[in-house]
Amino acid sequence: MELLAPAGDKDKLIMAIEYGADAVYLASTRYGLRTFAGNFDLEGLKSAVDYAHEHNVKVYVTVNIIPHESDLEDLPQYISYLDSIKVDALICADLGVISIVRKTAPNMPIHVSTQANITNSEAAKVFINMGVKRLILAREMTLEEIKSLRHNIPNNIELEAFVHGAMCISYSGRCLLSNFFTNRDANRGACVQACRWEYAIREINKEQEYPIEEDNHGTYILNSKDLCMIEYLDKLKDAGVDSIKIEGRMKTEYYVANIVNAYRKAIDYMNTHNEYVLPDDIKNEIYKSSHRDYSCGFYFGNPKQTLETSLPVSEYDFVAIVLENSVDGWTKVEMRNRFSADSSLELLSRTKNNARIKIEKIKDLEGNELTECKVPKQQVYIKCNTNLNKYEILRRKK
Repeated sequence: MELLAPAGDKDKLIMAIEYGADAVYLASTRYGLRTFAGNFDLEGLKSAVDYAHEHNVKVYVTVNIIPHESDLEDLPQYISYLDSIKVDALICADLGVISIVRKTAPNMPIHVSTQANITNSEAAKVFINMGVKRLILAREMTLEEIKSLRHNIPNNIELEAFVHGAMCISYSGRCLLSNFFTNRDANRGACVQACRWEYAIREINKEQEYPIEEDNHGTYILNSKDLCMIEYLDKLKDAGVDSIKIEGRMKTEYYVANIVNAYRKAIDYMNTHNEYVLPDDIKNEIYKSSHRDYSCGFYFGNPKQTLETSLPVSEYDFVAIVLENSVDGWTKVEMRNRFSADSSLELLSRTKNNARIKIEKIKDLEGNELTECKVPKQQVYIKCNTNLNKYEILRRKK
């Protein structure tokens, strides 16, 4: 299966590619559903596509807003530009947008966004008749439903499904809360995630509010658990899924590196073992990034309501990223969280599984010795007990 990773900006694009993604999805500053991600201007898009292709990684660009009439004016010109820089596919949700892509760039592959809410084969066939290449399935489908849909559509149509990340309490993201509360349209990319807010109920014409008890952290009844299917990739493959997708264009570069790395190792393990029972060292990686409690979403049936906490937890700190390969025992890094000359850290790496790193010395770029690194994004040299490679990450258990 293809491993598809989020790339909210250039740094996250690099992390996704370095840690094993087969393809990335990203957006420009217009027409995508993550307005608050860093995203890419037109020149940045070309640079991103060129960089990914140099590393044999595909790029899918999201054009998946639900557009109003005013959004369509510049769309054909934008589609032509994406075609000219050799984007591998466009992710679209709206029938009108798909029609414009077909007219403007007839050979451009189209992936139908999860926003289109495909949950059955008849809906799938409507899009297939429009010439699309891939269907990104609604997150509300079970494995059995995916298997049935796969049986009822042509074999050359690819299926993509989400396997990890934040879930929406509305039907595959079609939500009006953000627009209602803040006039920021979720379906045009500006969601403020109102479902994450704390809520209470109030009797009409009375001032008294009544909390809806969840736990001692507060009441977050619309705030869903995170999706995690790393232990069931074999079942997704058996159901006919061709591409597995990680949510997270708004997440940190550390999150992208860590989660992509875990799923890359899981896929490689599945492809080399007859029985898919993940070792703990791979399975436990998903807990080392900020996350809410995990669930399997709808894949095994309708998930039950839970009254447990739905606040995110973070068990590890992102301490530093390696900027250059080690030379003569010294390594240039960029700081993310404070560390000292005697720190013991854990290494996130494609090749060195959870190696322990003991920092012995720190010096600034002018060669002055430091006892600790405490300035955000400060670049320093560290001397430690092993050689490090560019883009490896140092982290610390809280």
